[in-house]
Amino acid sequence: MESVRDVRQLPKAHLHLHFTGSMRSTTLLELADKYGVHLPEALRGGEPPKLRATDERGWFRFQRLYDIARSCLRAPEDIQRLVREAAQEDVADGSGWLEIQVDPTSYAPRLGGLIPALEIILDAVRAASQETGLGMRVVIAANRMKHPLDARTLARLAVRYADQGVIGFGLSNDERRGFARDFDRAFAIAREGGLLAAPHGGELSGPASVRDCLDDLHAGRVGHGVRAAEDPVLLRRLAERGVTCEVCPASNVALGVYEKQEDVPLRTLFAAGVPVALGADDPLLFGARLAAQYDIARRTHGFTDAELAELARQSVRGSRAPQPERERLLAGIDAWLAGPG
Repeated sequence: MESVRDVRQLPKAHLHLHFTGSMRSTTLLELADKYGVHLPEALRGGEPPKLRATDERGWFRFQRLYDIARSCLRAPEDIQRLVREAAQEDVADGSGWLEIQVDPTSYAPRLGGLIPALEIILDAVRAASQETGLGMRVVIAANRMKHPLDARTLARLAVRYADQGVIGFGLSNDERRGFARDFDRAFAIAREGGLLAAPHGGELSGPASVRDCLDDLHAGRVGHGVRAAEDPVLLRRLAERGVTCEVCPASNVALGVYEKQEDVPLRTLFAAGVPVALGADDPLLFGARLAAQYDIARRTHGFTDAELAELARQSVRGSRAPQPERERLLAGIDAWLAGPG
């Protein structure tokens, strides 16, 4: 029988983590108390709330809980705390590189405007990286529920800060609303500025939304992408182009995309040669952080230690980490696999 190694010791990159959703539940409780914010029981119970976002009502509830949590981030020191604690959690889970996703417009009203909000976030990322030793960068994400002109503004801002910690441009929120092509100019601005295109697709909508990310937004990575498993031709295309899918097994089930963990097509993607980077998505709402996703791959999908190591390699290769950092992480993965169980 194969030895089982500790997945928390496996070096890896974390490519799908949302800003507010990275918060510790204990931190949310303390900040809510600090600002007198009434939290619904779903956010006060210490357990992940019961969610199902496959219908409009369920998605609205998910967004409402997220917005309430975000309303507790009101001062630079709150942002600094969130980022520092997110980095600490990632380091504990074996992450050596984190690309955290944020829409700075969500925080701008309380932090003095869009540019001050982004600079506070980037300063917090630099400080947390220095303190914890975790390599960290930022993906700025537009909200597909807003006008595409807003996305263009964000894309230009992202390019402006490309040499200060911003490495990518994303598109989040309900992919069932609107069309990816409405945001094609924003993504062109980002790509022309040297940023990675990393929109969400193939989670709440089917494989067509993944194709739209490729055809209309020229995605280099796809947030989630699991519904591509329903289309063998699309799987081959992702594999041939080396487009990494940021798969988040815990959130897929928590949001009702799949009924149970066994239904998440992680093995299908992996077997088809599609690069996969496991991610935690929103641990505040889904409970499971990064190492837990690797545990799911092992326990539920039967991934061996060698296959888990390959998943970790794919996360590193799909990242925007500098080459020396990639080489260090890849060497650490080899050492983990060569070591005792």
